[in-house]
Amino acid sequence: MTYEPDMPDTPHLLLVEDERSIREPLAQYLTKQGFRITQAGDAEGARARMAAYAIDLVVLDIMMPGEDGLSLCRHIRESSDTPVILLTARGEETDRIVGLEMGADDYVVKPFSPRELAARIKVVLRRLQAGGIRQHAPDAGSFAFAGWVLKTGERALVDREGVSVPLSTGEYSLLHALVTRPRAVLTRDQLLDLTQGREAAAFDRAIDNQVSRLRKKIEPDPRNPAIIKTVWGGGYTLAAEVTRL
Repeated sequence: MTYEPDMPDTPHLLLVEDERSIREPLAQYLTKQGFRITQAGDAEGARARMAAYAIDLVVLDIMMPGEDGLSLCRHIRESSDTPVILLTARGEETDRIVGLEMGADDYVVKPFSPRELAARIKVVLRRLQAGGIRQHAPDAGSFAFAGWVLKTGERALVDREGVSVPLSTGEYSLLHALVTRPRAVLTRDQLLDLTQGREAAAFDRAIDNQVSRLRKKIEPDPRNPAIIKTVWGGGYTLAAEVTRL
């Protein structure tokens, strides 16, 4: 079922949840909060609806029959920049970590308050509308470091051969914050402020997960990072020399 009021500027959400008793009341609540909602009961339906509609954000249950939410999250991240918020079971911490490592933007633990989910959705959408990182506009250009080039105009990371490496919105924002402040020690609070905004300060663990994902993409040995280093008791620093191009 799809709710399509004539409001083209209203964020269009895809709600993927196999339990109708959860999905339909949640869709009604989110509609009252000012969102357009398209529903899907499984991954196959979600893929079809993403192909048919311009979706602004996906709310995705991890535990579904057939293809699960983590597999669908991976597909979404490989094929688009559409933000994803996962719905997870209370005891499944591993699934939440794996989901964040796959590029999910946030998660909400069941049972949850619809009001909390709506607030999380608004935070992620504000971050996206702000271009992923505040203070971006003055820094248009490219930054070379450790054999990589971050092209801010294209929001792309390329290696020495010019091959582009896909980055999620959160990964791009974090890397931009680091390359524009090389060798500075940035605390998690500072990185949250730069990449997500102070309203997201409760989700500081997301910074650690994004650093972990970035290291897997840019470090020769992610277990012994030489580019993004941890400063114990402080935060993180980009240890490489950066050249503005």
